[in-house]
Amino acid sequence: MKNLTAFVFCLLMAGCGSSGNFYVLAPAGKVPSSGGPGIGVGPVTMADYLVDRPYLVFQSTPTKMETSDAHQWAGDLESNFKRALGSDLGYRRGSGNVQEYPWERESELSYQVAVDVKRFHGTSEGDAVLEASWRLYSLPDSRLIASGTTTLNEPLSGDGFERLAEAQSRLVDRFAVILAGKMR
Repeated sequence: MKNLTAFVFCLLMAGCGSSGNFYVLAPAGKVPSSGGPGIGVGPVTMADYLVDRPYLVFQSTPTKMETSDAHQWAGDLESNFKRALGSDLGYRRGSGNVQEYPWERESELSYQVAVDVKRFHGTSEGDAVLEASWRLYSLPDSRLIASGTTTLNEPLSGDGFERLAEAQSRLVDRFAVILAGKMR
């Protein structure tokens, strides 16, 4: 009986100490290894409710945001978003020359995309939402080419946080398609 009690205690402790589930934003396709226009991604800023905690966020009512300790981003969401957006821009523009802010070789860049993410979460309607203000500059003269605020919704393919992360990945790619279309 003593061994059984110890075994059950170990199982319970292992369950309590589990690290949960971790998610990343997945790029839409393979980025070329080289060539193409130079694209600088950043700076990217996130709304405070996204930066101050590592959890995927779900909006259950107009004024209530919910999280789960068991479902977190695998690392910093701002960096994750910047990496995914850069990959998607490279994929959509056929460029392997994408750099994240701060970059080391600005002379190699033709464009800079600066983004301010205002909303990026799941909704009670079964969607993921991305709202971001953005500015697209030509380099090296830092001339503003286009700017705007984009709001996109993407239906979740099912219930759960993994489906939310997948929908958010698709949102980042759709956002990249819009930005890539503005690059002349």
